[in-house]
Amino acid sequence: MTGSRLFMDVRPLRRSPAFRRLWAGTMLSAVGGQMTSFAVVLQVYTLTGSAVAVGAVGLASAVPAIVLGLAGGAIVDAVDRRRLVLVTSGCLALVSALFAVQAFAGLTQVWPLYCLVAAQSVLGAVNGPARGTFLARLLPADLVPAGAALTMFTFHFSATVGPALAGLIASAWGLRTCYLIDAVSFAAALYGIARLPAMPPEGGGARPGLRAIGEGLRFIRNNRVIGGAFLADMNATILGMPFALFPVINAERFGGSAETLGLLTSAVAVGGLAGTALSGWVGRVSRQGRAILVAGAVWGAGVAGFGLAHSLWLALALLVVAGAADVLSVVFRTAVVQVATPDRYRGRVGAAEYLVGVGCPQLGNFRAGAAGSLLSPTASAVGGGLATVAGAAVIALTLPALRRYTARPVGEVTATSGDDVETLQGQV
Repeated sequence: MTGSRLFMDVRPLRRSPAFRRLWAGTMLSAVGGQMTSFAVVLQVYTLTGSAVAVGAVGLASAVPAIVLGLAGGAIVDAVDRRRLVLVTSGCLALVSALFAVQAFAGLTQVWPLYCLVAAQSVLGAVNGPARGTFLARLLPADLVPAGAALTMFTFHFSATVGPALAGLIASAWGLRTCYLIDAVSFAAALYGIARLPAMPPEGGGARPGLRAIGEGLRFIRNNRVIGGAFLADMNATILGMPFALFPVINAERFGGSAETLGLLTSAVAVGGLAGTALSGWVGRVSRQGRAILVAGAVWGAGVAGFGLAHSLWLALALLVVAGAADVLSVVFRTAVVQVATPDRYRGRVGAAEYLVGVGCPQLGNFRAGAAGSLLSPTASAVGGGLATVAGAAVIALTLPALRRYTARPVGEVTATSGDDVETLQGQV
């Protein structure tokens, strides 16, 4: 395999100026967003000294997204998605500015922080699914996997660089500077969004409400490919999420230092970064449904191996492998969901995907921590990882539509439309 085929496929950036502007703006803004996330946690802990108070930050973020996520998807399928994202991103920029205002004001109470985090979550529950509809509208079907890989690279790059940069800036100039940089970084994102073409739902928008939400859920339930892709993700995250076990395993096996805990935590992100950087081949994989299941099984095997590893470097290597498999699973799932979903449903399907992404990892960490307390950390990690592998096998056997799903050959189409994906659905 040549280097050009191995490394990340950047053709979407060359062929679509609109996607390039959106991607670059999102990259800068995502780094700023990670800086704010770091600053919020550090500020809450500085003010309270309480781990429970820090944990409540996650609760303030997850609950609104879970409660309002499906309603957000119905809104996305009712209006011009580009205009909606422009509004929600502008509101998110305002929230970031308010974070900076409270920091400069020297407030000593945490409830304003929780309120701002909850506001971010509500806006994100609409912004995220709406943004997700852009990929298949800006790129031809054969470049959607490469576009998904570039999008995931943005996430993992920002998750790796943002906190480290925030730590340096907070040490030198204080948390208020982190918040201020995030607010300013939204200018790049807003520019990329403003230059997009109008994106009303193809085939007419759905009227937002309970009926529209129900239609979206029925579509997911009746489509074995999309429903199976979501089920595969839930299997991997609920059964195989290991992060809650890192502190105790670090203490029992690797000396318990903050440095080794940081290495364990970042290893999965490093794997994700490597997986996207070396994703040039993903666009040539036609059996994308099978690829989702295989990548999920490799994630589970990596977690199980981590549970057995007593060498720090072996543990880190297995987590890197697991992280690479996880990001590839997300890339293939994104490609499948984007192409197999008619445009008029993409907002509601994206909202369901957003809920799975927000809620299931939290459930998985709770499962891991509870099993680690009742049994042992080793049993929790190994058992969860092996259960993930078994779950992928069960999904493959019980949902052959996902296992047999085949992407259209490269070059067969030059753009996706509602008619294209309706035809594709008839094949599955």
